[in-house]
Amino acid sequence: MTTKPTPFDELDRKIVATLIANARASFAEIGTTIGLSATAVKRRVDRLRATGVITGFRATVRPASLGWRTEAYIEVYCDGAAPPRRLSEVARKYPEIVAAMTVTGAADALFHIRATDVEHFEEVLERIRSEPFIRKTISYMVLSHLLPDSPEAGVSEPAPDAGESPGGHGDALNLP
Repeated sequence: MTTKPTPFDELDRKIVATLIANARASFAEIGTTIGLSATAVKRRVDRLRATGVITGFRATVRPASLGWRTEAYIEVYCDGAAPPRRLSEVARKYPEIVAAMTVTGAADALFHIRATDVEHFEEVLERIRSEPFIRKTISYMVLSHLLPDSPEAGVSEPAPDAGESPGGHGDALNLP
């Protein structure tokens, strides 16, 4: 007998929105906000995790507090049609690349870089340029974030006190 998947409903949307705003919210806090018991919220979160809707929980860290004070984006242009697999291999080689994606337009990919300073960024850029199939790059240094409270800027809503429970779901720390 095949089980039909449970649809993603309005309560699920509210749970996800609450967890996006504060991944450390307890099931009881979420339940109070949306009108469910903590047990019902836990069942729904478990289902959302099992079905891949929720892929994890993380702490957002201000990169500058870790010494990553320089940020840039690099357009990557390849010789011929470089498959995404090869671009992914390059991106995984460098811990300074915190995001990488293929894009439409003239460039083949876009890399988001975090570095300690301009000299470090330049060294990373030279290593990327030395990859055999990369023809050229165009770099854009980030001067400021126009949405300073965005996760991309390394900021999130203030979390509850560190001593509070993360709601029964694990927090992972994703660092650049």
